[in-house]
Amino acid sequence: MSHSEDNKTPVAPAPAVSASKRKPALLAVAGLTLLAGIAYGGYWALFLRHYESTDNAYVQAPVVQVTPQVGGTVLQILADDTDVVRAGQPLVKLDPSDARLALERAEAQLAQTVREVRSLYATNGTLSANIHLREAEVARMRADVARTSEDVGRRQPLAATGAVSGEEMKHAETALAAARSALAGAQSALAAAREQAATNQVLTEGTSIENHPNVQRAAAAVREAHLALQRMDLPAPVAGQVAKRTVQVGQRIQAGAPLMSVIPLDQVWVEANFKEVQLRKMRIGQPVTLHADIYGEKVEYQGHVAGLGAGTGAAFALLPAQNATGNWIKVVQRVPVRVELDARQIAAHPLRVGLSMEATVDVAEQGGQPLTAASAARATRTQAFDTQPAEADRVVHDIIAANLGRPLARVAATTH
Repeated sequence: MSHSEDNKTPVAPAPAVSASKRKPALLAVAGLTLLAGIAYGGYWALFLRHYESTDNAYVQAPVVQVTPQVGGTVLQILADDTDVVRAGQPLVKLDPSDARLALERAEAQLAQTVREVRSLYATNGTLSANIHLREAEVARMRADVARTSEDVGRRQPLAATGAVSGEEMKHAETALAAARSALAGAQSALAAAREQAATNQVLTEGTSIENHPNVQRAAAAVREAHLALQRMDLPAPVAGQVAKRTVQVGQRIQAGAPLMSVIPLDQVWVEANFKEVQLRKMRIGQPVTLHADIYGEKVEYQGHVAGLGAGTGAAFALLPAQNATGNWIKVVQRVPVRVELDARQIAAHPLRVGLSMEATVDVAEQGGQPLTAASAARATRTQAFDTQPAEADRVVHDIIAANLGRPLARVAATTH
């Protein structure tokens, strides 16, 4: 055996030594993994399973459009985009010339109507006097008939003896026939006078001049024209911020045309789109924690679940999905959940429509109503378009009084 062969070192035992060192490390890793799994399982069982989160959430708010109730030409614009306005504040002024002329026509028509109705009441007296006249004529005609009838009765025996000529007898009979014809004519005239009086009485009975239907109709036309003149100024329906102004000075607009929008930023809510599998434990009233991307994690909003949308986003899409086709793949849908926010937090950290939010719902409390239950109705109202009828009532009262010919009580004009 050579010297080189005697100096060779055996290498076979090396793998056994390496495997013996690797085994404890693998056991340690497995133990750590198992502990981590157990810890996560415990964390999920105690904490995570009580929360449902989504980053598919956006701020929503009422978008109130400002639209004219009457047509006209824009003379002045008093608010622009980003301006903050209060409820009832004038935003747009229209040309009032046409509305003012319409009001003047309505006022003139009311004055004429009052005088026409006055003539109806005056005609009642005339027709009543005419009836008395016709009755007197009938009485006179009856007296004539009685007189001529007596003349004929006296002459008939004398005519048989020849004491009265036949010509005289004929004249008496002719006078009797004429008297009877005149009586019939007078009776017909009396009947016509009574019918005419009854017809006119139907138009006037049971009411006064100021409360006559024709006068009330003309008065309503005055109030309508007065209201149209008031509507030349377009107020803000609600308090908020102006957005999407499209109207320009000098533009001819029609009733109902959108001019601008007012967004009440104090009435915002969050529309959180949760997967349908996340809705199983959600209940109305459950607390919600939210973060806005515009403020980051440093600002936390507190809210509560207020209701569930009537359908998924796909159901209300412009081009809804056609799930009845052959190429169908199941896609988990999302349903919008309405989350109401704390008004004080909104005032401290204002939000804007469309901002991204992250919402986390605490579903541990299961005592509330399910999302499928009907939520409470939210009534909204604006007083910006409430008109004051006192001015129109005063105008109507003055016109009626001026054309009535006698003093008119204020109460009669203000009841309508």
